[in-house]
Amino acid sequence: VQLQAFGGGLVQAGGSLRLSCAASGRTFSNFVMGWFRQAPGKEREFVSTISRSGSSTGYGDSVKGRFTIPRDNAENTLYLQMNSLKPDDTAVYYCEARYLYYSDSLYYAAREYGFWGQGTLVTVSS
Repeated sequence: VQLQAFGGGLVQAGGSLRLSCAASGRTFSNFVMGWFRQAPGKEREFVSTISRSGSSTGYGDSVKGRFTIPRDNAENTLYLQMNSLKPDDTAVYYCEARYLYYSDSLYYAAREYGFWGQGTLVTVSS
């Protein structure tokens, strides 16, 4: 599956931004999806995950209550709605996919995903 993330940009603290991840090449509903981010000099950090059907979601502690991760299987698109943004949210955001045809599990580690696209930069100014 090919993934392309977009929607990043510069936003003031307290603002909102919605990232999108367009998938192509395979049946999107067969993939568990996740968002990860990486700030300069830091390791890649788990942000959020959503099951194949969209019925289950998971969030990192640092974004819980502020971010949501809807998906539209008909449009082959994953989203990350980011509200109440903080300067610490500044990072390159990556969408990742794991092929999983038989269950609605969630995955929280980047090494558990097999596909990812280029990231999109989010900068939050104070």
